[in-house]
Amino acid sequence: MSIRHGLLALLERGPRYGSQLRTEFESRTGSTWPLNVGQVYTTLARLERDGLVAPGGEDAAGHTLYAITDTGRTELREWYERPVDRANPPRDELSIKLAMAVGAPGVDIRAVIQSQRHATIKAMQDYTRLKATALAAVESGQSRERDDVAWLLVLEQLIFQTEAEARWLDHCESRLVRLSLTADGRAAAAAPPQAADTGTEADESVPAAAPATTARPRSARTRRG
Repeated sequence: MSIRHGLLALLERGPRYGSQLRTEFESRTGSTWPLNVGQVYTTLARLERDGLVAPGGEDAAGHTLYAITDTGRTELREWYERPVDRANPPRDELSIKLAMAVGAPGVDIRAVIQSQRHATIKAMQDYTRLKATALAAVESGQSRERDDVAWLLVLEQLIFQTEAEARWLDHCESRLVRLSLTADGRAAAAAPPQAADTGTEADESVPAAAPATTARPRSARTRRG
Protein backbone atom coordinates (compact mmCIF):
# COMPACT_ATOMS: atom_id res chain seq x y z
CA MET A 1 0.00 0.00 0.00
CA SER A 2 1.48 3.37 -1.04
CA ILE A 3 0.61 5.81 1.74
CA ARG A 4 3.10 8.20 0.17
CA HIS A 5 1.22 8.47 -3.10
CA GLY A 6 -2.18 8.32 -1.42
CA LEU A 7 -1.34 11.45 0.57
CA LEU A 8 -0.04 13.19 -2.56
CA ALA A 9 -3.33 12.42 -4.30
CA LEU A 10 -5.29 14.01 -1.45
CA LEU A 11 -3.00 17.06 -1.33
CA GLU A 12 -3.54 17.61 -5.04
CA ARG A 13 -7.08 18.67 -4.09
CA GLY A 14 -5.69 21.40 -1.86
CA PRO A 15 -3.57 22.01 1.28
CA ARG A 16 -4.41 19.83 4.28
CA TYR A 17 -3.07 19.04 7.74
CA GLY A 18 -2.11 15.64 9.12
CA SER A 19 -5.24 14.42 10.89
CA GLN A 20 -7.37 15.77 8.04
CA LEU A 21 -5.35 13.66 5.58
CA ARG A 22 -5.80 10.60 7.78
CA THR A 23 -9.58 11.11 7.95
CA GLU A 24 -9.91 11.60 4.19
CA PHE A 25 -7.65 8.64 3.39
CA GLU A 26 -9.74 6.32 5.57
CA SER A 27 -12.98 7.73 4.18
CA ARG A 28 -11.82 7.12 0.62
CA THR A 29 -10.78 3.52 1.35
CA GLY A 30 -13.53 2.69 3.84
CA SER A 31 -10.99 2.33 6.68
CA THR A 32 -9.72 -0.83 5.04
CA TRP A 33 -6.15 0.31 5.73
CA PRO A 34 -6.37 2.50 8.86
CA LEU A 35 -3.62 5.03 9.50
CA ASN A 36 -2.45 6.68 12.67
CA VAL A 37 -1.54 10.34 12.84
CA GLY A 38 2.11 9.58 13.60
CA GLN A 39 2.37 7.53 10.41
CA VAL A 40 0.87 10.38 8.40
CA TYR A 41 3.24 13.00 9.79
CA THR A 42 6.26 10.72 9.31
CA THR A 43 5.28 10.29 5.66
CA LEU A 44 4.72 14.04 5.25
CA ALA A 45 8.21 14.69 6.64
CA ARG A 46 9.70 12.36 4.05
CA LEU A 47 7.67 13.93 1.27
CA GLU A 48 8.89 17.36 2.35
CA ARG A 49 12.48 16.10 2.45
CA ASP A 50 12.11 14.82 -1.12
CA GLY A 51 10.63 18.11 -2.32
CA LEU A 52 7.22 16.62 -3.09
CA VAL A 53 5.30 18.71 -0.53
CA ALA A 54 5.97 21.99 1.24
CA PRO A 55 4.49 23.77 4.28
CA GLY A 56 1.42 25.70 3.20
CA GLY A 57 0.80 27.97 6.17
CA GLU A 58 -1.81 27.41 8.85
CA ASP A 59 -5.58 27.22 8.93
CA ALA A 60 -7.81 29.28 11.21
CA ALA A 61 -7.39 26.72 14.01
CA GLY A 62 -3.59 26.86 13.83
CA HIS A 63 -3.06 23.51 12.10
CA THR A 64 0.07 23.33 9.94
CA LEU A 65 -0.99 22.80 6.33
CA TYR A 66 0.94 20.93 3.66
CA ALA A 67 0.70 21.59 -0.08
CA ILE A 68 1.84 19.50 -3.02
CA THR A 69 4.68 20.91 -5.14
CA ASP A 70 5.15 20.75 -8.91
CA THR A 71 7.64 17.93 -8.35
CA GLY A 72 5.01 16.17 -6.28
CA ARG A 73 2.44 16.52 -9.07
CA THR A 74 4.89 15.02 -11.55
CA GLU A 75 5.57 12.12 -9.17
CA LEU A 76 1.82 11.58 -8.75
CA ARG A 77 1.17 11.54 -12.51
CA GLU A 78 3.96 9.01 -13.00
CA TRP A 79 2.51 6.85 -10.22
CA TYR A 80 -0.92 6.81 -11.88
CA GLU A 81 0.64 5.82 -15.21
CA ARG A 82 3.06 3.21 -13.83
CA PRO A 83 1.74 -0.35 -13.42
CA VAL A 84 2.03 -1.82 -9.95
CA ASP A 85 5.18 -3.93 -9.81
CA ARG A 86 4.42 -7.61 -9.18
CA ALA A 87 8.04 -8.78 -9.49
CA ASN A 88 8.44 -8.60 -5.71
CA PRO A 89 5.02 -9.49 -4.26
CA PRO A 90 4.39 -8.52 -0.65
CA ARG A 91 4.65 -11.24 1.97
CA ASP A 92 1.37 -13.06 2.46
CA GLU A 93 0.82 -14.54 5.91
CA LEU A 94 -1.52 -17.28 4.69
CA SER A 95 0.92 -18.51 2.03
CA ILE A 96 3.76 -18.53 4.57
CA LYS A 97 1.59 -20.36 7.12
CA LEU A 98 0.67 -23.16 4.70
CA ALA A 99 4.23 -23.44 3.44
CA MET A 100 5.46 -23.92 7.00
CA ALA A 101 2.62 -26.30 7.90
CA VAL A 102 3.58 -28.79 5.18
CA GLY A 103 5.23 -31.68 7.00
CA ALA A 104 5.25 -29.88 10.35
CA PRO A 105 4.97 -32.40 13.21
CA GLY A 106 1.61 -32.43 14.93
CA VAL A 107 -0.03 -30.07 12.40
CA ASP A 108 -3.09 -31.16 10.45
CA ILE A 109 -2.68 -28.97 7.38
CA ARG A 110 -6.12 -29.88 6.06
CA ALA A 111 -7.64 -28.58 9.30
CA VAL A 112 -5.65 -25.37 8.86
CA ILE A 113 -7.03 -25.02 5.33
CA GLN A 114 -10.61 -25.69 6.38
CA SER A 115 -10.41 -23.17 9.21
CA GLN A 116 -9.06 -20.51 6.88
CA ARG A 117 -11.67 -21.30 4.22
CA HIS A 118 -14.43 -20.70 6.77
CA ALA A 119 -12.94 -17.32 7.72
CA THR A 120 -12.37 -16.36 4.07
CA ILE A 121 -15.94 -17.13 3.05
CA LYS A 122 -17.29 -15.18 6.02
CA ALA A 123 -15.16 -12.18 5.04
CA MET A 124 -16.41 -12.45 1.46
CA GLN A 125 -20.01 -12.44 2.69
CA ASP A 126 -19.33 -9.38 4.85
CA TYR A 127 -17.73 -7.54 1.92
CA THR A 128 -20.69 -8.43 -0.28
CA ARG A 129 -23.15 -6.94 2.23
CA LEU A 130 -21.06 -3.77 2.47
CA LYS A 131 -20.95 -3.58 -1.32
CA ALA A 132 -24.74 -3.72 -1.50
CA THR A 133 -24.96 -0.80 0.95
CA ALA A 134 -22.35 1.25 -0.90
CA LEU A 135 -23.94 0.55 -4.26
CA ALA A 136 -27.37 1.59 -2.98
CA ALA A 137 -25.88 4.87 -1.68
CA VAL A 138 -24.21 5.62 -5.02
CA GLU A 139 -27.28 4.76 -7.09
CA SER A 140 -29.59 6.80 -4.88
CA GLY A 141 -27.47 9.89 -5.35
CA GLN A 142 -27.65 10.57 -1.61
CA SER A 143 -23.97 10.11 -0.89
CA ARG A 144 -20.56 11.70 -1.06
CA GLU A 145 -20.27 10.28 -4.54
CA ARG A 146 -16.50 10.47 -4.92
CA ASP A 147 -15.75 8.70 -1.64
CA ASP A 148 -18.54 6.14 -2.03
CA VAL A 149 -17.47 5.19 -5.56
CA ALA A 150 -13.87 4.84 -4.35
CA TRP A 151 -15.04 2.66 -1.44
CA LEU A 152 -17.15 0.58 -3.82
CA LEU A 153 -14.10 -0.14 -5.99
CA VAL A 154 -12.07 -1.13 -2.93
CA LEU A 155 -14.85 -3.46 -1.76
CA GLU A 156 -15.10 -5.13 -5.14
CA GLN A 157 -11.35 -5.72 -5.15
CA LEU A 158 -11.62 -7.31 -1.70
CA ILE A 159 -14.47 -9.54 -2.91
CA PHE A 160 -12.48 -10.71 -5.93
CA GLN A 161 -9.47 -11.28 -3.69
CA THR A 162 -11.36 -13.41 -1.17
CA GLU A 163 -13.04 -15.39 -3.97
CA ALA A 164 -9.62 -16.15 -5.43
CA GLU A 165 -8.31 -17.09 -1.99
CA ALA A 166 -11.19 -19.53 -1.45
CA ARG A 167 -10.49 -21.16 -4.82
CA TRP A 168 -6.79 -21.35 -4.00
CA LEU A 169 -7.53 -23.06 -0.67
CA ASP A 170 -9.68 -25.63 -2.51
CA HIS A 171 -6.79 -26.19 -4.89
CA CYS A 172 -4.32 -26.60 -2.01
CA GLU A 173 -6.49 -29.25 -0.38
CA SER A 174 -6.91 -31.15 -3.66
CA ARG A 175 -3.19 -30.93 -4.34
CA LEU A 176 -2.33 -32.35 -0.92
CA VAL A 177 -4.77 -35.24 -1.41
CA ARG A 178 -3.25 -36.09 -4.82
CA LEU A 179 0.30 -35.91 -3.45
CA SER A 180 -0.67 -38.12 -0.51
CA LEU A 181 -2.16 -40.74 -2.84
CA THR A 182 0.94 -40.60 -5.04
CA ALA A 183 3.21 -41.08 -2.03
CA ASP A 184 1.12 -44.03 -0.80
CA GLY A 185 1.30 -45.62 -4.25
CA ARG A 186 5.07 -45.28 -4.36
CA ALA A 187 5.41 -46.77 -0.88
CA ALA A 188 3.27 -49.74 -1.86
CA ALA A 189 5.28 -50.29 -5.04
CA ALA A 190 8.56 -50.19 -3.11
CA ALA A 191 7.42 -52.70 -0.44
CA PRO A 192 8.76 -56.33 -0.89
CA PRO A 193 6.14 -58.79 -2.17
CA GLN A 194 4.61 -61.10 0.43
CA ALA A 195 4.42 -64.88 0.00
CA ALA A 196 1.04 -66.20 -0.99
CA ASP A 197 -0.89 -67.82 1.88
CA THR A 198 -1.40 -71.53 0.99
CA GLY A 199 -2.66 -72.58 4.39
CA THR A 200 0.69 -74.13 5.39
CA GLU A 201 3.98 -72.59 6.22
CA ALA A 202 7.22 -73.84 4.75
CA ASP A 203 9.38 -75.73 7.24
CA GLU A 204 12.77 -74.16 6.94
CA SER A 205 14.33 -77.20 8.78
CA VAL A 206 13.52 -79.55 5.90
CA PRO A 207 16.20 -79.46 3.23
CA ALA A 208 15.23 -78.99 -0.32
CA ALA A 209 14.77 -82.16 -2.30
CA ALA A 210 17.89 -83.36 -4.08
CA PRO A 211 17.75 -83.11 -7.82
CA ALA A 212 16.97 -86.35 -9.64
CA THR A 213 20.04 -88.20 -10.97
CA THR A 214 20.50 -89.89 -14.31
CA ALA A 215 22.72 -92.66 -12.91
CA ARG A 216 21.76 -96.12 -14.26
CA PRO A 217 20.98 -98.87 -11.69
CA ARG A 218 23.70 -101.48 -11.11
CA SER A 219 23.54 -104.53 -13.34
CA ALA A 220 22.05 -107.71 -11.87
CA ARG A 221 25.33 -109.48 -12.67
CA THR A 222 27.14 -107.54 -9.99
CA ARG A 223 24.80 -108.55 -7.24
CA ARG A 224 25.92 -111.11 -4.72
CA GLY A 225 23.78 -113.43 -2.63
